[in-house]
Amino acid sequence: MSEGQKRKDVRIETDALVDYTGSEVLLFHKIENISLGGISMRTATPEDLGTNVYITINFPDFNEVIEVEGEVVWTNHEEPKDMGVKFMALTEKEKAVLRRYIQEKAKRAQG
Repeated sequence: MSEGQKRKDVRIETDALVDYTGSEVLLFHKIENISLGGISMRTATPEDLGTNVYITINFPDFNEVIEVEGEVVWTNHEEPKDMGVKFMALTEKEKAVLRRYIQEKAKRAQG
């Protein structure tokens, strides 16, 4: 099964920034892509698989911030260093903000 077939949520590329707390507090990391299920982000110090992280995502276009808990589900310690984080439990409000953001970005990408 390909990676695209395993994903159930639409994933979009973005240049948004994220702050997260894992083994340390790290600010202003680039989100490579995002979905309702999680994010992929660049980081100089990827966390280990299974690590719980606390993520703050700022959506300045909507004047919204969400704070979610996630679990590191893949990691790349070689350049470009990055990791994938699966969201653990989103509230309905957090899901609504993410859906709106993803839909707006998808519309802009289409033209």
